[in-house]
Amino acid sequence: MKGMDDNLLEIRKLSIDFQTNRGPSHVLRDVSLSVPRGRIVGIVGESGCGKSTLAFSIVNLLANNASIRGGVIEFDGNDILKMSRSELQALRGDRISIVFQDPMTSLNPVLSIGTQMADIQYRHNIRNAEKQKVAVEMLNVVGIPDPENRLSNYCHQFSGGMRQRIAVAMALLVKPELLIADEPTTALDATLEAQIILLLRELQNKFQCSILYVSHNLGVIAELCDFVAVMYAGEVVEAGTVRDIFHHASHPYTKALVECDPARIKKRSRNLPTIPGEIPDLANLPSGCIFENRCSSAFKRCLIAAPPYYALSDSHRSKCFLMDTGGDA
Repeated sequence: MKGMDDNLLEIRKLSIDFQTNRGPSHVLRDVSLSVPRGRIVGIVGESGCGKSTLAFSIVNLLANNASIRGGVIEFDGNDILKMSRSELQALRGDRISIVFQDPMTSLNPVLSIGTQMADIQYRHNIRNAEKQKVAVEMLNVVGIPDPENRLSNYCHQFSGGMRQRIAVAMALLVKPELLIADEPTTALDATLEAQIILLLRELQNKFQCSILYVSHNLGVIAELCDFVAVMYAGEVVEAGTVRDIFHHASHPYTKALVECDPARIKKRSRNLPTIPGEIPDLANLPSGCIFENRCSSAFKRCLIAAPPYYALSDSHRSKCFLMDTGGDA
């Protein structure tokens, strides 16, 4: 986000390929993103647009067939892509923590919650009894009832909402500077989702950490985040404040996403609004705009060239030729 001088995380022109039998799939291309200190930045887009890949690249948790073609990931002034393995291990689970989509797969089913929460504190030179006390305090913060007795329980003994609260507690236990939340409410119903969103906002205020929140749910992004990056097929097509994106959306894809939000449907219907067409083949990219084949506003220029970013304000930018006031539409 331009205009933010104190950014904890700076991603500049990041490009990542996945090697496949058909050749390299260009899953991220020249992605730039900033996360200011003490603020919440949301990444939104359809499934397969590269949101999770971008999030995992920050701590280099990429698949073996991934290769970083270029770019910079700068955390507090240090380029993560140039760090050694030991430097990355010191960063993960300390200054940067992650909450994954499904707590049933991120929590260890054969270890008690208390054991797992104590293990996370392996960097702290304190006795196990003190680690257990810290774990109880954090479980109490996230709203787990009777936390002293529940430390001996296993993850299958908790509901889905409680498991995700435990995952949030474990991520925040080390008081990270950056929390990455990768669609942490996807597996929850609407009521539990609202509770987790409220919890994250309260904890962010309490610990003053930055949060990078990945989601496909526009309502969650609007409720939780300060800034938003809209991704499509491996590119950030629009970025700005929440107000910029939800009240002054400029990119046709952003506008289409907003129109597809079920919360905007005013009349009962069996048909939900959708964006027609399919995402392009990332192994065989078009020469023009990545969204051209699905865009109702496309014109000749969109077929032959990829648009640059146009600055609409200090905080708002959009990757669309329609923003070029001097262009020939």
